Amino acid sequence: MEFQYFMNDVVNAAREEMSEAGYEHLRSVEDVDQTLQEEGTTLVMVNSVCGCAGGIARPAAAYMRNYETRPTRFATVFAGQDREATEHARSYFKGYGPSSPSFALVKDGEVKMMVERHEIEGHEPIEVVQKLEKAFDEYCK
Repeated sequence: MEFQYFMNDVVNAAREEMSEAGYEHLRSVEDVDQTLQEEGTTLVMVNSVCGCAGGIARPAAAYMRNYETRPTRFATVFAGQDREATEHARSYFKGYGPSSPSFALVKDGEVKMMVERHEIEGHEPIEVVQKLEKAFDEYCK
C-alpha cells in the first residue's frame, strides 16, 4: 500500500510538471482525437515515470514552450497511467513502435517526426531540444 502512495506521488508530480510547462493532458480517446485531428501542429510528449523522462524528456518538453518557432498545441499522454489514451495516440504514430518517453510532432493528423526513447535515454536534454528545434523549424512555420 505504501508503494502505491509513493507511485501516486511520482505520477502526480510528473503530471504537474507538464501542466506547469503548459501541456494539455490527453486522458481519453476522445481527447486524443479532438486534439490530433485539429488543423495545425501538435507536439505530443509521451510521459512516463522512468528516470529519463524526469531527467531529460520533461525538462526538454518544458524548454520547448519557449522556443521561438512553436507548434499550434502542446499535449501529453501518460504511458502506464492513461492506457487507452496513450494507445490511441500511438495509433497516430504510424511506423513507430511504442516508446516512452517520446515526442511526436503531428501535423494535420499525421506524424511528421518522432524522438523515441533510445534518442532520449542516455542523452543530454540539449540533444533532445536540438532535435525538436529542428523539427519545429521545418514543420511549424
